[in-house]
Amino acid sequence: MFLYLPIIILSLSACSKDDGGGPSTDYYFKASLNGKAINFHTVNFQGGGNDNKWEHIVIGGYETSYPTNGGPVPPSLDFEIWRTGGNITPGTYATPAEEGMIARYAVQTTNGTLLYNTSNADDVFTVKIEKISKDGGIKGTFAGTVRTMEGVSISVTEGSFNLPFETLVNP
Repeated sequence: MFLYLPIIILSLSACSKDDGGGPSTDYYFKASLNGKAINFHTVNFQGGGNDNKWEHIVIGGYETSYPTNGGPVPPSLDFEIWRTGGNITPGTYATPAEEGMIARYAVQTTNGTLLYNTSNADDVFTVKIEKISKDGGIKGTFAGTVRTMEGVSISVTEGSFNLPFETLVNP
């Protein structure tokens, strides 16, 4: 699972559309991590499913702009929800009750990736989706705890998002 995070994050930036006009200032992905407010960069909302249903969604971004010169990758936050054969609709989703859901915070170091996530304990991480569509994007709130395998935790509070579908957003 640890190896999938870089792939997911890179696919978020690699598979995104860019309309050239820049995103609306009404779009955002922000939260406080241990009390530090962050407005995330290079943010993307992706997902899909069969029969016009949302069977999978992922939202993620970086604390600062993604380096284009090969510099260090900034810390990232993302969450995803899977409902294979089902449908993700407006409502509340929370770990650990939602088996197909995970939240992650990743810090790249010279010794590898330091990963905090919701699969290391029974911490609650909640996502409330107010709206979701390909045309209107996704809007909602989130909060909870992510933890390393060693038990070190980060409290994620005041999380909110309003994102278009498959379009990179920068503050």
